[in-house]
Amino acid sequence: MDACFSAFDKNSDGYLDLDEFRLLTRALFRNDKGKIYNLDEDKLREIFNVFDVNGDGFVDREEFVFCWNHWIKIIVRPISAFLIVDVQNDFISGTLNISNCSAQQNGLEVVEPINHLLDTVQFDVVFYSLDWHPSNHVSFIDNISQREIHPSSPVTAENAQTYDTVIFAGPPPMKQRLWPRHCVQDTWGSELHKDLKVVENSIKVYKGTNPDVDSYSVFWDNKKMTDTTLCAQLRMRNATDIYICGLAYDVCVGATAVDALAIGYRTILLDDCSRGVDLLDIEKTKNTVIKNNGVIINSNQVKAMVEGRDRRPELGYKLAMELKMNRLENNH
Repeated sequence: MDACFSAFDKNSDGYLDLDEFRLLTRALFRNDKGKIYNLDEDKLREIFNVFDVNGDGFVDREEFVFCWNHWIKIIVRPISAFLIVDVQNDFISGTLNISNCSAQQNGLEVVEPINHLLDTVQFDVVFYSLDWHPSNHVSFIDNISQREIHPSSPVTAENAQTYDTVIFAGPPPMKQRLWPRHCVQDTWGSELHKDLKVVENSIKVYKGTNPDVDSYSVFWDNKKMTDTTLCAQLRMRNATDIYICGLAYDVCVGATAVDALAIGYRTILLDDCSRGVDLLDIEKTKNTVIKNNGVIINSNQVKAMVEGRDRRPELGYKLAMELKMNRLENNH
């Protein structure tokens, strides 16, 4: 740490000014081939201000200790979780085969690149999520007569088609997209695809188990009433980075990535390991992830990132903003 501080304290005055801090970020944010990533000047200033705690325009040695322990160390040595979302039979060749949806993407195509990552990258923890519905689940179109429809619903029970959105009466009233019956607990359709590699010491996370609430995200149900075991498992392992992929890109994968970012994780979405339902919704998912300081990459870039050799400025900025938020919360 002292050597790092001294190396960038070019004028040896015992402080890092903004220009010296800029040099530090240029050394920090680069890939394994030596390419330096550009960090927007406004974002550089925002990051600098997080560590210039007393606001004097410098990061002194004491302030640098915090910067080193809570920022630089994590960027260089992240703790990485791999979250494989819903690679289940029904989404690949069963009742909700996504190749029959408007984007016409083949869910089976995610298996090979995911397996390759599991074989070649040393993640700190691997999770598999499973949609795990009871047979009377609210999202199944053939269960529509089991619950009252709210008068404000754009579609009536009689006219509802698969993939329509209705509003159930509740209480409270609840929007619900209607899907074919899928991933019913303990059926073939709910099993992980036979070709997907399941590694030792991995953890399975079951979602959508409440008959009255759907659950797209692997973190929460859609009403944010109940969380799964994922939050606690990640905290237990001090995970900093989450790599997310699977099925379907614009539904469960997207909802999970958005929640991971909202909780504060450095979040990486794997484009070539995900397939979706609707092309427009896939684009919306990508835009939301990027807008919230997540990163979208292909699987061939994962290994260098997990090993801390490819360090992205977006993720560094995300971490700095989380540190800022935590400090504000602690000061109140």
